This record gives sequence, structure tokens and C-alpha cells, in this order.
Amino acid sequence: MSEPIKKNKKEATREKNQQLILTAAEKLFSQLGYDGASMSMIAQEAEVPKANVLYYFKNKDNLYEAVFDRIIVTWNLGLKDISVDDDPAEVLYNYIKSKVTLAISQSMQSRLFATEIIRGAPYLQGYMRKNTRPWMREKCQILQAWMDAGKMDQIDPSHLLFSIWANSQYYADFQAEVLLLLNKLEYEDSDIEGITHSIAQITLKGVGLSIPDNPNENSD
Repeated sequence: MSEPIKKNKKEATREKNQQLILTAAEKLFSQLGYDGASMSMIAQEAEVPKANVLYYFKNKDNLYEAVFDRIIVTWNLGLKDISVDDDPAEVLYNYIKSKVTLAISQSMQSRLFATEIIRGAPYLQGYMRKNTRPWMREKCQILQAWMDAGKMDQIDPSHLLFSIWANSQYYADFQAEVLLLLNKLEYEDSDIEGITHSIAQITLKGVGLSIPDNPNENSD
């Protein structure tokens, strides 16, 4: 077997094991909290030796941060590769739809994140300063450029993002309340479109935009 093939197989195995561990950790951190989930429990859930967990993630803090990194990277895909040349209505509509879809399909991740933030983000402060702040500054600069070009009304771009996050993630973090009040047992596929349209109407009209006729789906 050639060296490149061996390397590719090794990398594929590494990626598979890391994803198994991250998925198990995500589940147990969500159910039991940081303090309640041990590395041994996570190894058992992932069906790998504890030594494997420690090989890929040197300690629980490192694993906890990696879990959130995977969650946040997925959430941020909705605004990946946007530029000042894009249509703000299409970008914001597709971002809202992306956030709503994740809130409904991956509600556990949103609740885990909310729990960490409510506690004061004791384990994520460094991560958010290093990763989330630069990402947010970059996106706010694009939003501000659209405003300065007269493409949308002036508003603090950071609060526009906060509003989208709050409106979309509510459907995950307060899922029990939403379903109870709507007399539903679970979300349906049609709810994604309905929730997206409602939030988009409120958000886009609030900054002088209209719902795009045929919003392009983000390939990410």
C-alpha cells in the first residue's frame, strides 16, 4: 500500500473517531452538564477506549471546547463567504432559514450552548474572544457597508445579529413551551418555512428590506 493511501486511511480513521467522541460528548454534556459528564462516560457512549478520548482531546476542557467549536462552526455556515456585493435581503433570509432549520433539527446543541452562556460562559470566554469576536466584527462590517450604501436602513449591526439569534434559537431553547402553546407534540417540516417567513418578515421589514422572491439556498 502506498504512503499517500496509508495516510488518507489514517486521517479518515482519525476523523471518524473524533466525530464519534464529539457526538457522544455533545449528548452527555447536554444531558448531564459539564460537571456531570466524565471522560469515562463519554468513552463508553462513543464505544471507544478512554485512552482514545484522551489521545484526541487531552482533557475535558479541551473536549468541551471542541464540542462548542463544532456547534458554532455549523451555526456560522449561514453567513459564510458573504460579501458587500451580495443582496442583503437574500443573505439575511437564507441566514434566518439556516438558523431556524438548525434550531429545530439540532435543538440539543442550542440548549447546551444556552446553558453554558447562562452560567456566564466559564469555559467559553477565551474561545469567544479568540474566535467569535473576529467573526462577528467581519460580518458587522459587511452589514454596515450595506447600510452605508443605502441598501438597508441604519441599525447597530451587532444588535441585528443578536435579534436573529434570539428569534431563531428560541424555538430550540424553549421548545417545550412553543409546542405546548401550539398544541403540538413535535415540530413538523412545514414549521421551518412558517417560522422562517415570520422571523424574516419582522427582521427584514425592520431594516427596510422585503422578502426576496426567490432566495438562493446557501450551498453550505
